[in-house]
Amino acid sequence: MEMLPQLENKVHPRETRKELRQYQLEINQGITHIKKCSAFASWTKKNICKKECCFFVKGVREDVCTCGYSKTDHVDEAIKPEDFTGETWDRHRHVREVPTDAFGDISFGGLGQKTGKYVRVSTDTSPELLYNLLTEQWKLSPPNLLISVTGGAKNFYLKAHLKNMFHRGLIKVAQTTGAWIISGGMHTGVMKHVGQAVRDYALSSTMQGQIVAIGVATWGIIHNREALVHSEGGFPAHYVMDTESQGGLSCLDNNHTHFLLVDDGTQGHYGVEIELRSRLEKCISGKHLGNEESHMTIPVVCVVLDGGPGTLNTIYNAMLNGTPCVILEGSGRIADVIAQVAGLPLTRVTIALIHQLMKKFFGQEYENFPDLKIIEWTKKIQDIIRMSHLLTIFRISEDNHGDVDVAILQALLKASRSSESLGITCWKRQLELAIAWNRVDIAETEIFTEERQWKSSDLHWAMLSALVGNKPRFVSLLLENGVSLRDFLQDEANLYKLYKGLPSCIFLRKLAKRVQSCCSKRKAFPIKSRAHSEQGEMISMTHVSDEVRHLLGSYTQALYPPSKKTNHFNMSMETSVSLSQSPTSSQAPLREDVAAQRDPGRDLFLWAVVQNNKELAEIAWEQCRDCMSAALAASKILKTMAEEGSDADEAEDMQELANHYEKHAIGVFSECHNSDEERAQKLLVRASPFWGRTTCLRLALEADNKSFISQSGVQALLTQIWCGELSVVNPVWRVLICMVFFPLICTDFLVFRRDEVIQRDAAKNEEIKTVETVTGSTIRTNYLGPDPSREPLHSWSKLVYLYSSPQVKFYWNIVSYFAFLFLFAVVLMIDFQATPSAGELLLYIWLLSLVCEEVRQLFYDPDGFGFRKKARIYINDLWNILDVLSILLFVIGLAFRLTTELFYAGKILLCIDFVVFCLRLMAIFTISRTLGPKIIIVRRMMMDMFFFMFLLSIWVVAYGVAKQGILIQNDNRLEWIVRGAIYEPYLIIFGNFPSNIDYAAFDINSCSINGTDPLKPKCPVLNENQTPVFPEWLTIIMLCIYLLFANILLLNLLIAIFNFTFQQVQDNTDRIWKFQRYELIKEYHSRPAAPPPFIIFSHLYLFIRNMVICKPPIISKEFKRELPQMEEEELLSWEALMKDRYLLSTQQEQSQSMERHILETAQKVTTITDRLERGDETSSAAMVQRLARLEEQVVQSAKALQWIMDSLKRPGFAAKETQPTLTTTDESPDIYTSEKEDRFHVNARQFHYPNSNVARFPVPEEKVPWEVSFSSYNPACPEDSEDHVDGSESEALDNYRNPAGRTGIRGRGALSHLGPNLNVDFVLTRWRDCDGSVLEYLVVRDESQESMALPGGTVQSADHTPLIRTCMKLYEEVNAKVSEGTKVFEGYVDDCRNTDNAWVETTVLNIHLDRTSQVMKDIDSMVASSHGALQWREVSGKTRLSSNQRDSLRKVAELHNRKF
Repeated sequence: MEMLPQLENKVHPRETRKELRQYQLEINQGITHIKKCSAFASWTKKNICKKECCFFVKGVREDVCTCGYSKTDHVDEAIKPEDFTGETWDRHRHVREVPTDAFGDISFGGLGQKTGKYVRVSTDTSPELLYNLLTEQWKLSPPNLLISVTGGAKNFYLKAHLKNMFHRGLIKVAQTTGAWIISGGMHTGVMKHVGQAVRDYALSSTMQGQIVAIGVATWGIIHNREALVHSEGGFPAHYVMDTESQGGLSCLDNNHTHFLLVDDGTQGHYGVEIELRSRLEKCISGKHLGNEESHMTIPVVCVVLDGGPGTLNTIYNAMLNGTPCVILEGSGRIADVIAQVAGLPLTRVTIALIHQLMKKFFGQEYENFPDLKIIEWTKKIQDIIRMSHLLTIFRISEDNHGDVDVAILQALLKASRSSESLGITCWKRQLELAIAWNRVDIAETEIFTEERQWKSSDLHWAMLSALVGNKPRFVSLLLENGVSLRDFLQDEANLYKLYKGLPSCIFLRKLAKRVQSCCSKRKAFPIKSRAHSEQGEMISMTHVSDEVRHLLGSYTQALYPPSKKTNHFNMSMETSVSLSQSPTSSQAPLREDVAAQRDPGRDLFLWAVVQNNKELAEIAWEQCRDCMSAALAASKILKTMAEEGSDADEAEDMQELANHYEKHAIGVFSECHNSDEERAQKLLVRASPFWGRTTCLRLALEADNKSFISQSGVQALLTQIWCGELSVVNPVWRVLICMVFFPLICTDFLVFRRDEVIQRDAAKNEEIKTVETVTGSTIRTNYLGPDPSREPLHSWSKLVYLYSSPQVKFYWNIVSYFAFLFLFAVVLMIDFQATPSAGELLLYIWLLSLVCEEVRQLFYDPDGFGFRKKARIYINDLWNILDVLSILLFVIGLAFRLTTELFYAGKILLCIDFVVFCLRLMAIFTISRTLGPKIIIVRRMMMDMFFFMFLLSIWVVAYGVAKQGILIQNDNRLEWIVRGAIYEPYLIIFGNFPSNIDYAAFDINSCSINGTDPLKPKCPVLNENQTPVFPEWLTIIMLCIYLLFANILLLNLLIAIFNFTFQQVQDNTDRIWKFQRYELIKEYHSRPAAPPPFIIFSHLYLFIRNMVICKPPIISKEFKRELPQMEEEELLSWEALMKDRYLLSTQQEQSQSMERHILETAQKVTTITDRLERGDETSSAAMVQRLARLEEQVVQSAKALQWIMDSLKRPGFAAKETQPTLTTTDESPDIYTSEKEDRFHVNARQFHYPNSNVARFPVPEEKVPWEVSFSSYNPACPEDSEDHVDGSESEALDNYRNPAGRTGIRGRGALSHLGPNLNVDFVLTRWRDCDGSVLEYLVVRDESQESMALPGGTVQSADHTPLIRTCMKLYEEVNAKVSEGTKVFEGYVDDCRNTDNAWVETTVLNIHLDRTSQVMKDIDSMVASSHGALQWREVSGKTRLSSNQRDSLRKVAELHNRKF
């Protein structure tokens, strides 16, 4: 009971129930959370380990182990006796793994109560296990991009503008691409800035839940880490950030969302997490992007701010692994060093320059840097600059990058553009990345440029990905760049994939139920279901068509024809439904006859509408051919789903979208009606072949689109149908006169529609004649003479058209109905005899004709609704309910009237029935523009009156019972009790006050003392003076209170309710009346011409025609019209033009709106402010840079002048003397050097020597030549290691020197001997066909490199006989052709195995084979049986070979005059 809320003085049951439900929900959520925490704790203790020291060895202090932990932090078995003289402490042997004891939720407290996830992991933890932890246990969505932020770990100053740009750009790229941000996770340095970026920009964003900031930190350097230790998990663990007393440790950053705390068993050592972090990033980069079907892997980018030598190593290793790096200029230290030299040629990046920059940006730290380290860093910086495709410098002073997020994404695209994925594959990769990131701006600027024209088929995969991924801006971009919806959806498989990728929505759940019901029906027939027993539940487009037909209505035809193609439909739960294509399904396109009736815009629009996707639906609607029908159909589908759905919010969104498309339909129709009224009316009643052969008018009515129906153009059509062949300009009084005096139709008293057409044509011809007379030219070149269908009407035709007009039928029925009521009244009041009179018999026949008409209306179904829906529509109409009620009362009254015992009761029922018939008379006013809307208001007020009477009855009964109990003592007559307790209080409201509540008005003769007189009420309790004994003041007060509330309060409330209803409905009554007017017009359009009771002869004729002779019913073309194919196409083209006008006007209105002007002004102000801030911060830097360039040019000029003066002073001046080398400064920052511009070998100077643990001595560019002095050069020798032992003497090494210069390593290395190691590569070529248009070359699989390479090998003998790798049979075939080969190249090769004393020299031979030769046939047979070890490939720039072999292949292409 303590959980119940403490209520105040009064108990509110509804609020109590609501609070109880809320508490129950919270309890259920708490139980679910406890279960999840328990499951996570068991999984973590089973799979995740930490490390702890198991051998205590005294360190610097007595109570501290060598591992860094105190003696009390060790387990008992780790502490050995003091006399123990065992081994020394070793990290690999004396640290063990045990189940982790720190995991769960971390709460930082303070403002905002920030929480996150954390776990303590071992350094040896598998990265796959960590990825599983992140995605499966912590439920993180796999990233589309991994951003690794690195740099200065200490606090450093970041300029305000650069800081804001970094924060904004980092969060923007994380939000838009769904990226993970990985940093060190500490509240210091660049990691603190990452946390601040999440804090500053994520909290105010609606997408903050998608920002993932993962901190990979070292457990041993975390301050206050004891709060995180919980053996069963901390849910949550309360962590306190105490930066003031942290000392040499660091606090976790409270803005990161997830923490991986890496433990190696030691304390106080930084950098423990680096190795595990790199392995985790590599593991994530190997995962598929999106789904398993994608060939893309998750891209990784490294963002660098500030940093020291460790950051330089991180950048270098990342770029060696192919990871692009973005360096922020101006962030400090190593980032600024790289940014300064990134635009310079390699020859200018010297050791002296790096010394100078290190001193400038590192300050006092530079004093501690040894010269060898500077040399090593120079070499690494040169290698970094050489990989320009992976390096991006973000400079604030330049506008080409825009913001940091653009720079990050451009860096990734630049890396993919320069990778081995060449040609269309490169463009495809870039586009796939842009779609995954949902960055249309990047795609527009970097991919869809004027340099390339895209084919529609090349972009179909991108279109499918953008649609399924709900990226509407990309869909628009792809449509603008050549994607054809017709080609895209021509293949039915793409449409299946779209429905397969539907998100969880109402339509998908309804579709699942339909498939299940179909399967359950098949299970009732064992023979038929056996074929499906193995395949499971299946889905086809027939199911989709049936469900859409259910949403639209049964009056429509199937949108998709029955299809044999089916898909697996797997349903694991109601909200998780997936479609998968059957492997046996056909992939053929749709049949031509079916495709002719399909509109790809319709298919895409329908797919978007059923999932309630407004943006995609808007794009697809613009592509629809029949746009007005599509908009109205979407409104109907959405409203139906909103009614059948259970989610109120989702239903509200659907209703809003339905109204949006009703506005679209109104806009297009208004444009059409303003342009051409006749065509616009055709659009309303034409049968649409794309939407189940229904009409726009029918769709609008079924969707209850009152605003559309109330349009003047629609009402003009209804008025035209209402008048029939009569002109709408005829006054009502003329029509009424002609109904009686029909000979007047032979005159021009009434105007017919054909007369108007003839007059209009005559006026047009007169106008043409006038123009011809004035101009003297002939205009009527296409005049074909008078149209026979437009001849004047004959008298009989006019008479038929007059009485078949719905307007005239309506007037005759009004007259007939008044006559019926008159006859009914006469019979009831004058001629109601025991034996029915002639007038009464006529009344019965009249009623029979009314019954027959109601039956005809019930079964008349021109729209194909079906009897069930037709009956439902009939019952939902109030006037039909009154008709049925009046007929039933009449039949019951007639049955009673024909019996002697119930004769009078029958008359009473007939009298009541007369009232109902009179109420039914109000239906005739619905056609009136004045009275029709008022009837709607009366109906709404009647509903208000019902609820008001319920409220009034409470006061009436309360006062009546109290008054009756006070005045009357034990009256047992029920009729007088009801009269006194209910009837009299009710009359008091209207001023009829009773006399028995006041002494002055009391009359004892008006009542019965004992209640014995049945005609008088019982007297009140009397005293001996025969006067009432009740207290007069009490009854008077009660009456006053009753009148105060009943007469004043409640009646005025009723007036206020009526006033509110009137004001609310008045604005919509005209619209509602116009909507309801359609049903009346349609009723009288289909009604026989004769009024009751003569209408019974028409009913008899219809019965004989339809039931006896079985003739088909006459189909009216007024409400539905089938158009010829040519006219249909012309009308749709005109409608598309009107749609474009409507969209253009809508865009103009939006662009001229005040909100748009305010938004554009705000954007301009923001841009100007940003540029001003950027200019203020970069102007000084730009000035310094310009002064430095000017100073350099002055120094160069001084050197040149000094050389000229010295030369002129010498007597033996000659032009051949060596001139000083002058370097020019290019102001362009984007100066990139490729491998072709390198003067020295590059691969031979890589830091890591292949297949060994030996590292080369760093050799910068300037120290490569042997002629240049390099006193500190001390290369290693691999022969001293266990990997390569040759036994060569050091004196022998001096006899061999690499002709290309220093390599950083001595000896023979991985080569076979010192000096040149000869190698031969064969380029075997052939023509693919007889035309000689495509040149192909042969490649073999190199098992050592696990890649394809040119056939060849090392030369083992003096006669230059090569040992061809991997395939000796190939050598036997090629050996005979060696003499016929053409030497393409011979000389030194930049090989990674080269050393100072051993190097590779290669000879490349091109052997061109004839297709008809025996050698060619033998090689082809070897290729066929090699299982991919031998392959013929086209000679092109897309070739994936080593750089040296690509150069050789390029020369072979030039030899054969082929483009490479």
